Parts: sequence; C-alpha cells; structure tokens
Amino acid sequence: MFKRLLAVLLVVFALSLQGCVSAVSGLKSYVDSTDGYQFLYPNGWLPVKVSSGADVVFHDIIEQTENVSVVINPVAGEKTLKDLGSPGEVGYRLGKTAIAPPDSGREAELVTAEARQVGDKTYYTLEYAVKVNGKERHNLASVAVSRGNLYTFNASTPEDRWAKMEDLMKQVVNSFSVY
Repeated sequence: MFKRLLAVLLVVFALSLQGCVSAVSGLKSYVDSTDGYQFLYPNGWLPVKVSSGADVVFHDIIEQTENVSVVINPVAGEKTLKDLGSPGEVGYRLGKTAIAPPDSGREAELVTAEARQVGDKTYYTLEYAVKVNGKERHNLASVAVSRGNLYTFNASTPEDRWAKMEDLMKQVVNSFSVY
C-alpha cells in the first residue's frame, strides 16, 4: 500500500513539474514508476509502439530517426554498475552487443566514457559514433543498475544534426535517473 501511494505521489509530483520544465527548456517529463526510471525528452516528440527490445521509445515528429529509448536487462546477483566494469569496459561491451550487434550492419566506435554520481547511484555516460548503412549517426547513452536491472537510456541523432542537437541531447541523457 505504501509503495503504491509513494508511486502515485511521485507521478503527481513529476506531472506538476512538467509544466515548469516544458516552459523553461522545451522538455517534457516521462516517468515509469513501475520499472523505476524517469527522463526528460524534447517537446513535440511522440511515443512509438514497440513489440520487443526497448521498454519505451520516443522520436521526433519531423526527423523520425532522431530518438530516445530505454532498454532494461536483468543483472545477475546483486551486482552494481562498477561490478560490471569501468565506463570504458561497459561502453565497449554495450557498443558490441546493443548499439552495433554482430550481423546488424552497424559499426559503433566508443568516443567517450565517463562515470558520474547522482546521490547513491552511479551512472556511466557513453558517447558513440555509429555507421548504419553508410550513414553516420551520433549516440549518447546513460547506463545505471537498480533493482537487479541494467537500464540503458539511449539518445540518437543523425551526425549532420549533431552540432545543433548536442546540448539538448546531453541534457536529455543527463536527466535519466533510476530509483
């Protein structure tokens, strides 16, 4: 009962902040209290129905290949993000298994990998240069472990829009949090 009440209060609180966030920076709030994560996404982006893989996906209504998504995978035992490896190690493995899996026709190069601490949670922020069918893309990801799951939040844009979208994408990726 207490958890349900807390979840409802969190949603109400997040929705009340949405008006403030949208007016100030053009971002909207998304909260998934069942799976325990939240993030900001650009105003005017729409949710996309997905049947497998990602838990949620939003994309731009004009540049539809510009998107954000959350993927949740179980983590064995009580492992923390640091137990899975350094930011570079996790970023390299994520690039090979999720960003550009074998036989996907994608190539991913890890550009930067950093750790950041928010409260008691550790997040790795990963940046990739990606090639898909001869086209270049730029991906930013935020990775965290919570409640026995590895959460991967990914933001992706075509490389020719990166200069324009970089600050916004970094703000969106840094807004991702798990609880």
